Amino acid sequence: MRSLMSATILDGKALAARMRKTLADEVSELTEKHGRAPGLAVILVGSDPASQVYVRNKKSACANMGIESFSHDLPADTTQQHLLGLISELNASPKVDGILVQLPVPNHINPDSLIEAIDPGKDVDGFHPYNVGRLAARKPALRSCTPYGCMKLLEETGMDLHGKECIIVGASNIVGRPMALELLLAGSTVTISHKFTRNLCSHVERADIVVAAAGKQGLIKGEWIKPGATVIDVGIHRLEDGSLTGDVEFEAAAERAAWITPVPGGVGPMTITMLLANTVDAFKTHVGDA
Repeated sequence: MRSLMSATILDGKALAARMRKTLADEVSELTEKHGRAPGLAVILVGSDPASQVYVRNKKSACANMGIESFSHDLPADTTQQHLLGLISELNASPKVDGILVQLPVPNHINPDSLIEAIDPGKDVDGFHPYNVGRLAARKPALRSCTPYGCMKLLEETGMDLHGKECIIVGASNIVGRPMALELLLAGSTVTISHKFTRNLCSHVERADIVVAAAGKQGLIKGEWIKPGATVIDVGIHRLEDGSLTGDVEFEAAAERAAWITPVPGGVGPMTITMLLANTVDAFKTHVGDA
C-alpha cells in the first residue's frame, strides 16, 4: 500500500497477486491429491471486443493458477436453445467445476435464462438466484465475484464493519444488490441508491464506506466524501486519451478519504481473483474436499 494525499491506496493488484499465489499452491496440492485440476468452462457469444479481452484475461489467469479452462467461443447468431444445451452438457461434465457465461450476450438471447440454467454448484460468477438467496439468508455459498472482491479489499483496512454507515451507489444485480447483502452480513448499516434516489450527495456525505458502482463517470464528487471514509470505486471508463477513470472524482476524494481504490488497479484484479477462488471452492465441493 502507498500513500497519496491523505488517503491510503487500497492496492487491489497487490492483494490479488498475494491471493493468487496462495490459491496456486492450493490448486497444485489439490491436483496432485485428486488426479485432476479444477476446471472452468467459459462461454463467449459473439465478438464484443471488451468481452474478448475479459475472457482472454480469465483464461490467462487460469493457466497461471493451474486451473484447466474449457473455451466455448460461439458466433453471435448462436441460438438460445443451443446455449442451453451446451450448459446442460457442462453441468453434467465431471471435469467442469465452474461455468461462466461472459456478459453481455447478443440481444436475441435472454441472459437470465442462461444464468438460471447453470448448476448453482458450478455458478462461479455467483449470479444464480440460489446463490444470491443463500447470501440473503446469511448462508453464503458461491458469492458474486465483484462484491466478494470488494469485501476482501475492505478487510485490508483492518476496520470493524459492524455498525458502519455504508452507501452503495448503483443497484445492479451484478454489484449493487449483492454488495448490500455482503455488507449486511458483515454487520453494517446499508443504504442503496439508484436512479430514483433524491439528493445523492446527502447520502454519500454521511457514509463511512462508499461503494461506487453506478457506471457513470465522475458521478461521486470528491467534496461529498466524509473525512476519513473508505471509498471503493467499481466503475471503469476509458477517456479520450486512452486512460481509465472511475465513478468517483479520484484526486479530490483522495484528499478526504482514509482509504481509496484506484482505477485501474483496485477492484478489477480482485473480481477475477474471486472467480478463481470460487472455482477452487466449487472443485473442493465436487471432490468432497470442502
